[in-house]
Amino acid sequence: MELDNNIQLRPKFEQFSPKTIGEIKSTFEKVKTFEAEDFKFQNAGNHIWIGVGLFRREFWSPSLHIELDSYEDGRTYVKGIFGPDPFLWFIFLAMHFIVGGLFIVFGIIAYSKWTLSQPYDFDLFVMSVLSIIWLLLYFVARLNRRKGTAQMRELFSLANKIIA
Repeated sequence: MELDNNIQLRPKFEQFSPKTIGEIKSTFEKVKTFEAEDFKFQNAGNHIWIGVGLFRREFWSPSLHIELDSYEDGRTYVKGIFGPDPFLWFIFLAMHFIVGGLFIVFGIIAYSKWTLSQPYDFDLFVMSVLSIIWLLLYFVARLNRRKGTAQMRELFSLANKIIA
C-alpha cells in the first residue's frame, strides 16, 4: 500500500479474503485478546475499527475502519479506510466548512459592492486570507498523515493478520 505519494488525506485499500466473515470475526477476537494493550478494537456487524492504544496515541494517530462484504463463493470483500480520530476529523471538517462558508459570504459581498460601484478591496483581502487558511489546513493534515504513517503501517499489518 502506497502511503507516501498518495494525495488522499484518508488512504484506502480494497482486497479479497478467502475467509468468510465469521472466520474473520473469530480471528479478530483472537487477535483482540493478544493485542489489547497496544491497540483499541471495536466491531459492530460487518464493521471493524482498529485504533492505536491509549498509551501510544498521539495527536496524529490514525484509526482504521474495515468493512466486510460477503460473496456467494465464500470469499469476503474487504474495504479499509484510514483516518484520524473521529473527533479530530469532525473538527477538521467543521473548520473547512467554516472557511468555505466565509469565503462564499465574502465573495457575495464583494460582488454586491462591485455591482454597486463601492470599494471591495477588504472583501477580496479576506477572501485571499481564507484561501491561505484553507491551504494551511490541507498542509497540516498532510503533515499529520506523514507523522502517522508508521502507525498506519502497523494497523495495516494487524488488519492483514485478521483478514488473511
